Amino acid sequence: MSNFKNGLKIFTAPFNSGNPVTVLVLGICSALAVTVKLQPALVMALSVTIVTGFSNLIISFLRNTIPNSIRIIVQLLVIATLVILVNEILKAYVYDVSKQLSVYVGLIITNCILMGRLEAFALGNKPIPSFIDGIANGMGYGVILVVVAFFRELFGSGTLLGIKIIPESWYVVVDKSTGYIAEGSGFYLNNGLVILPPMALIIVGCIIWVHRSINKDLQDK
Repeated sequence: MSNFKNGLKIFTAPFNSGNPVTVLVLGICSALAVTVKLQPALVMALSVTIVTGFSNLIISFLRNTIPNSIRIIVQLLVIATLVILVNEILKAYVYDVSKQLSVYVGLIITNCILMGRLEAFALGNKPIPSFIDGIANGMGYGVILVVVAFFRELFGSGTLLGIKIIPESWYVVVDKSTGYIAEGSGFYLNNGLVILPPMALIIVGCIIWVHRSINKDLQDK
């Protein structure tokens, strides 16, 4: 029972008091790059979760055999190998999304969350708890990415996962001959500001504000 409670605590922490984005403020760069659309954000979230989980697992298995002087090199080697595998799988099965993500899949190697969990948890804990910690932190990071992408795609493009959500009848129609709004047209325009990088930081900031407003104990951190 104690093992179950410990595993549950490890798994739930990254979704609340230990969230890597809203509490530790790690992985912010991804919020700028891959959250214009929901699909790339979901794929990036899944990719980071897989790499974080399995890198934690592998390093935990090797923790007693890695010389301290080269531990960073070994960690980078494990992460790089997993990232290459994930990148090749994306190219094979979701090539269009892989193109949208471009170099950002490769940059998972430099994601602070991965190195942070390896140093803070995997090197000092057994494989199963380490795997749970890696998966949970990847998912905690992914939730923020998905929330940011949800608002950016919805209000910036009027779609979710490429599916039109806002009806065409709601959109303002401009009469090309006069340059004025056509009579009887709708009331809505997509917000171009939402798909620009600064808005990703603003949305992340709003999420952090809401999260810390709910969790009073985090306000001094």
